[in-house]
Amino acid sequence: MKPQNILYIMSDEHNSKMLGCYGHEQVKTPNLDRLAAKGTRFTSAYTNSSICIPSRAAFATGRYTHETKYWDNAMPYDGKVKGWGHRLIDEGLLVESIGKLHYRSEEAPTGFSKQTIPMHVMGGLGQIWGSIRDPLPDERPSRMLNEIGPGDSNYTRYDKSIADEACAWLQDAADSSNNGTDDQPWVLYLGFVAPHFPLVVAQEYYDMYPIEDLPPRQLDPEKGYVRHPWLQRMDDFQQVDRNLTPERRLMGVAAYFGLCTYLDAQIGRVLDALAATGLDANTRVIYTSDHGDNVGKRGMWGKSNLYEEGAAVPLIVAGDGVPAGKVCETPVSLLDSYQTILDCVGVEPNKQEKTLKGASWFDIANADNDNERVVFAEYHAASSPSGAFMIRKGRYKFIYYIGYEPELFDLVADPEEGTNIATDAAYAGVMAEYEQHLRDICDPEATDRDAKDMQNALIAKHGGRDKAIHIGPKAATPVPGQAEE
Repeated sequence: MKPQNILYIMSDEHNSKMLGCYGHEQVKTPNLDRLAAKGTRFTSAYTNSSICIPSRAAFATGRYTHETKYWDNAMPYDGKVKGWGHRLIDEGLLVESIGKLHYRSEEAPTGFSKQTIPMHVMGGLGQIWGSIRDPLPDERPSRMLNEIGPGDSNYTRYDKSIADEACAWLQDAADSSNNGTDDQPWVLYLGFVAPHFPLVVAQEYYDMYPIEDLPPRQLDPEKGYVRHPWLQRMDDFQQVDRNLTPERRLMGVAAYFGLCTYLDAQIGRVLDALAATGLDANTRVIYTSDHGDNVGKRGMWGKSNLYEEGAAVPLIVAGDGVPAGKVCETPVSLLDSYQTILDCVGVEPNKQEKTLKGASWFDIANADNDNERVVFAEYHAASSPSGAFMIRKGRYKFIYYIGYEPELFDLVADPEEGTNIATDAAYAGVMAEYEQHLRDICDPEATDRDAKDMQNALIAKHGGRDKAIHIGPKAATPVPGQAEE
């Protein structure tokens, strides 16, 4: 494949089904829809851990969470495990970022030549409170949905600034010798925050989704759905949905849909600038998100589980050499980003990089669907009583919990994952096969102990469990220049 520039766009917490091109009947995403029409859309793309920092570490390094040890949002990526950015800089390429990274700090050597208005964890340390898992502390209602409805937030203003900076960057690149050549392609990473909470969006976007037109939520615990005990323990701890009135729940959905459309508008501005400068002729574009969002399904909000709503992500790739209008069903994950980026810019993987688990999305897009490809994810972070592990292959998804019974779903017959078939004797062979896939990747019990040991050590280092509990959960990460709440 001819080396080209790469524009890699990552949003935060975008549910994989909530785009027009993914078949959603209400959410309006015209710009991402036109990107999908020009390129390939992946229907089985996943995060490797359904929370910000571990997911972004897998994206940066091409390695699983249990390999990098960036377990949760108190252990931000610091560049000690080298990533694709380091490799490209060593090759003399320009690698820049604009917007949210959520790494340790701007000063940490995380693989960028330059960072513009970067968002990182405050003070180089994230949510110590979220590391308390063994056992979980007493219940404390989450603050994530304190703000819901029409309005303006620091995050929406920040996303507009990111699009502004990106448009200016592209114009500067087109006006200079930095327009990307076969020998010197560049990588520009854009990190938007929407549709991450707070669920607040400008009135014009909120009004696109009248609450009386919204569908009833799926798998509603108040209408007979019984959560898996691991998820129920998480909800007992978080207490998000139970503190919302029915109207507030619908307002939350309307605002989330509005944020998806607002995000799409900002991305549209960037795509228009790419075309207007002529850089689209030698630039491939990727759009994805760091993880999904429950958006009220199962009575849950935020991410933090391995169901489709938490673990699946949208993924669109477009540009020269990418099939137009194709839908790819091969399972992929953010870990593949490493090989994908090297492939795009024409850097040959070295001996160590060839041992990484990932594969180029460009190669996968140009191949037939591979129903035998295995994708893996894990979760060891906030609100979870124990480690959770996911294997996705073909039509089935297997979720393994430490200390709880596993789940198995047939995503063809049951795409909403409402019926756990793990105890059905007819699927005993599938269960055994998928658990072996898991154990070929890691020892889940040892991994759970490793995560909790490192989390407990971190808590002790910063004053102990009682101090961490007293500090409690923080609000969402502030934007550059904003004081921590």
